[in-house]
Amino acid sequence: MKPEAGGLECLYLDVSGHGEESVLPLHSSIVLFVLSYCESKSFRVFLVPSQASDGQPWRGRVPAVLGASQVRRQDLPLLARSCRLPAAMEAAGGFCRAGLAVVLRHILQRACEAEPGRKDVLALLGFKKTCLKACAEVSQWTRLCELSIPLAVEEFLQRPSVRDFPVPDALLQLERKLGEPVKVHNDDKVRRQKLHSQRSSNPDPGGVAAARVADESELRAAMSKLSADEVHPPATRGPSDIRKVKTTELPQLEHVFAEGLYFTLTDLVLLPCVHNYLRALEHHNAARLQEIPLLLRWYHRVQEVPGVRRAARDCGIGFFGPQAQSSAPPAVEPRCSEEEQGSRESAPGTFVGGPRPTLTKLKEGGIEPVFCPHPCPSWTLDWDNLPAAVDPAEGKMSSVRAARKRQQLNNLVAMVTRLTRPGDTVVDFCSGGPALLHNVLFVFQVVLIENKEESLVRARSRCTALGLKNVGFVQANLDYFTGPFQIGVALHACGVATDMVLEHCIRAGAAFAVSPCCYGFVQNTLKFCFPRSKRFSDTLSYKEHMILCRFADQTAPQLPPDRRLIGKQCMGLVDLDRAWAAEASGYSVEVMTMEPESCSPKNNMLVGLPTSPARGGPGAGNAD
Repeated sequence: MKPEAGGLECLYLDVSGHGEESVLPLHSSIVLFVLSYCESKSFRVFLVPSQASDGQPWRGRVPAVLGASQVRRQDLPLLARSCRLPAAMEAAGGFCRAGLAVVLRHILQRACEAEPGRKDVLALLGFKKTCLKACAEVSQWTRLCELSIPLAVEEFLQRPSVRDFPVPDALLQLERKLGEPVKVHNDDKVRRQKLHSQRSSNPDPGGVAAARVADESELRAAMSKLSADEVHPPATRGPSDIRKVKTTELPQLEHVFAEGLYFTLTDLVLLPCVHNYLRALEHHNAARLQEIPLLLRWYHRVQEVPGVRRAARDCGIGFFGPQAQSSAPPAVEPRCSEEEQGSRESAPGTFVGGPRPTLTKLKEGGIEPVFCPHPCPSWTLDWDNLPAAVDPAEGKMSSVRAARKRQQLNNLVAMVTRLTRPGDTVVDFCSGGPALLHNVLFVFQVVLIENKEESLVRARSRCTALGLKNVGFVQANLDYFTGPFQIGVALHACGVATDMVLEHCIRAGAAFAVSPCCYGFVQNTLKFCFPRSKRFSDTLSYKEHMILCRFADQTAPQLPPDRRLIGKQCMGLVDLDRAWAAEASGYSVEVMTMEPESCSPKNNMLVGLPTSPARGGPGAGNAD
């Protein structure tokens, strides 16, 4: 059947096809748990099985109040079908949010809109409402909570025997995180309150009583944030002896919850994962519990948060009381996860000297920047006759910047019109403002993909003003969009975002027109190692390549001309490396300069096509 939402947003969740014990993947269980905790009534929930199924074994694990039903994947709206689940689709269609962190933050925001008095729900978004806001590609913490821990637990549960299997690296990383000192906004005040509590109780320094008082101090501060009707104590300067203590001598704060003192969305994400892991561990190898004492303490503590037990009961989660052995745990040698190891290896360190030795080394190896001629340097949109909502000048920017933005868009739209064919789908990655809103005036479908909700909302309002119907909006990280497309574009994709866009286009067999930016933010990640191409990696070390990236950012107009020239050379070399990496995947790629060069300090473009008869080369097309 096709989903009929009746004005509510549709929320689509995966259902596994591997039997009743694992019928709901952890991402689906987490979403249901958060829905239940928030008592949200803003969504119609649809379960999407991975294979045809007549039964509904998920019934006992889905809160009955949600009125969930089952739907086939082929019956999902096109945008939702083009994304990895979970995904939330607005009732009016055309706007989809995909991925665990994005969907969960949206659930919290909708719950707060429906019930403005739910300050406890608003607090889940954390300080400045940034909890899990940074995407997994750039935030190790988001990646750990959103991807690494759920994946590690699911892999653990799928093993036929877990008796001798070690604690997964992702959970050990969380254990180490729980043992680190906590930094919070205005922590000086909380640390002085903690010192006052310690001195008032006069415990034996370093003894059991001292630890108990310290623990209770953090717990009081944490629990004061959990009331829907939070009461703020009157301001007080505190005793003079406490005020005189130097900040460096104040006691450190300890973790109460996953991100520090306060209960946040992260705790709701982790609870179903940790619960399933501890349940399996207790049955098969309880001795492993002594390797994760802080995680056990967190598991017990989070159950006492108001609303958690009710939500768990609604979702079929039965809490239990695992305990580590009372004897001192054996010393466990810390194991670095792949993510931590990659982060350490990617740290560029301190650069000494300039880029000339690296440039000389490349030149001696026969590698120099190559810029192809611009195929249509004078091509321009007819700005005077375009709707005002398309013009960058309508945004919040100066007239000078708006003029440069028009020039940048002239270049990118020119490339896109040369590459597209009737019926093509164009995906605008990292769409920002939006960058290529003018494309919607042509005859093809456009999908704007951006992690920042405010950017997509602004783009949608412009499209509504233009009366456009052929534009879809997806708020998600790039990896969550899996739909087919023929052209991928990005204007000033920052750092490794350029490499992510190129990889996504190559994986889809799509042409691309990409303008890179923020070369200095380039660094090794779990997905990418630099240099990207074999010829560059045979010539340069990672550190030498990072020197190129660092100096590629030195192209600002206020810099001396000779430095800008070197910066342009470095830009050309970094993008040549990217071009050669794409060519190794069966692409024809050209690196060119936007016209006029003054339109942006970051004025490079990479234009590529699969080397197949169906598409031809980058110069092929229908417009000059």
